[in-house]
Amino acid sequence: MTAVEPIAEVEAIVARARTAQAAFEAQGSQALYDRAAQAAAWAIMEPGRNRHLAELAVETTGLGNVPDKITKNHRKTLGLMRDIADAKTFGVIRDDADTGITEIARPIGVIGAVVPSTNPGATPANNIINALKCGNAIVVSPSPKGVPTCEVLLGYIHAEFDKLGLDRDLVQMIPGRGSKEKTQRLLEISDLIVVTGSQNNVKRAYTSGTPALAVGAGNVCVIVDETADLAAAAQKIAASKTFDNATSCSSENAIVVVDAIYDAFAAELAQAGGAMIADDARITERLWVKGHLNPRAIAQDAEVMIDALGLTGEVPADAQFIAVETKGIGPDAPLSGEKLSRVLSVYRARDFEDAVAITRRVQLHQGAGHSVGIHTSDDARPMTLANAIPTSRVIVNQAHTFATGGAFNNGMPFSLSMGCGSWGGNSIDENLHWKHFLQSTKIVREIPAREPTLDDIFGGYWDQVGK
Repeated sequence: MTAVEPIAEVEAIVARARTAQAAFEAQGSQALYDRAAQAAAWAIMEPGRNRHLAELAVETTGLGNVPDKITKNHRKTLGLMRDIADAKTFGVIRDDADTGITEIARPIGVIGAVVPSTNPGATPANNIINALKCGNAIVVSPSPKGVPTCEVLLGYIHAEFDKLGLDRDLVQMIPGRGSKEKTQRLLEISDLIVVTGSQNNVKRAYTSGTPALAVGAGNVCVIVDETADLAAAAQKIAASKTFDNATSCSSENAIVVVDAIYDAFAAELAQAGGAMIADDARITERLWVKGHLNPRAIAQDAEVMIDALGLTGEVPADAQFIAVETKGIGPDAPLSGEKLSRVLSVYRARDFEDAVAITRRVQLHQGAGHSVGIHTSDDARPMTLANAIPTSRVIVNQAHTFATGGAFNNGMPFSLSMGCGSWGGNSIDENLHWKHFLQSTKIVREIPAREPTLDDIFGGYWDQVGK
């Protein structure tokens, strides 16, 4: 196959998507867009399909575990469907007599979505549902390891489309194992790009010349202060850290524990399945091989990861994750960065002020703009943290992985892609959600003039400094 043929293949796919989208929009209605979104959602949520997708994802990527992927596929999709149930994405969405503006919802066109191997079912499904809800077509570019899962997911979606008479070309993927050239061409000729995954792909998206929604790297750091419910905090951190073998960008990578309760919290962490290790150099040596994370440890079950770290027989047989005491932060301290494994770095802080300073250093090293957390009973401290850290989210007294991307007991939109604002080099600081897949046309009518006088605007300024 020549170098031209793969590019032509991508161009043909996008052309078919444009044709399908134009017809979808021409025949559009809220009911049609809603049904299309429901079809894509049921494709991944139907229990038998969900299990098969989860099993296939683990088998082909070697990342995560089946029960948690089943939970993720179900809850993330169910939560998204709750979020968009009453969202108006067709026709007039605002009619304001005071401003004389009528706003009409319009699709963006063809969405190009680059998705990671960590969530090869849930992430593309999330993007596909959002795109269809807003009248778009979408072309997905999965990571090489995620191709089999994405192929099966699209097969399920197309089967649901057939029941409704929807054009299969509304949802397509770049076939085969993909390539940088194919992905690059998709980035260049789509109407909007959505990128979740490697920071290399994020940079390519933002320099492609196409409007892009790309998200930053995670490296979650969570404070446990002296006012926290220690048992509850330990249980939440353990549940979050181990979920789907730490594949989530919202998984805790470090905790900062205030000295006054350090030993007590370490005991609670042990009760929750955390094996504390003091020799951080030994863990670093095993977790990184030739400068890269050890594939034998990344996103693996506890016993596999523990064996890869050479800790079998040295930690409790029921240990679920490794908590490594460490001090270093920065490029020369790999444990201060994202680990994509059941390894949690533990920092000891003198007091809350020191804990904030440590968290800030960790975030400035890696993960700026993503999210931090705190376990506390002091209502003022989350505000202190929010003002001190370059972050888009401060998660309070919650299991971070479950809370950041939307939960049924908090107000965050359900998503698998977290915008990190300018701190993380992103165009958004929100969870990626349906509004990002929609644009609008405004009808502007004349209204009675509302022109202020100079005194209205500058009166207070002149009073203070003179005219």
